[in-house]
Amino acid sequence: MRKIINKIINRETIAYGIAGVLTTLVNLVSYEILYRLGLSNLMANGLAWFIAVSFAYIVNKWNVFHSRSATSRDETVKIIKFFGARGVTLGVEQLGMYIFVELLGIYRWIIKGSLAIIVIILNYVFSKVFVFKDK
Repeated sequence: MRKIINKIINRETIAYGIAGVLTTLVNLVSYEILYRLGLSNLMANGLAWFIAVSFAYIVNKWNVFHSRSATSRDETVKIIKFFGARGVTLGVEQLGMYIFVELLGIYRWIIKGSLAIIVIILNYVFSKVFVFKDK
């Protein structure tokens, strides 16, 4: 049991948790500012996603996965994979926001917060398995 816990709770998962909280804060603050500036719910969410993902790439690359690229081509591939994987979770979030906020009229912060939990978990899996995987 101890081995399982140590495998789950390590430097990387703790660093990812901190990075995830910071990225989520960037996303939530950006979303609220953009929404209050008059952007629609989905437009504010999409732009906040771009801001947060840009922030997340830097934090995850350097502080979580300690990833280095040998060439600019390798770095470009990582960026494309990262934004592509995060684009999948953007789709999950946008669909959830559309269904639950736009169609069903549930308060946007309840949905945004609930979806953030799902997105953080999916993003970790995509980053670990697909983007910053060890060679």
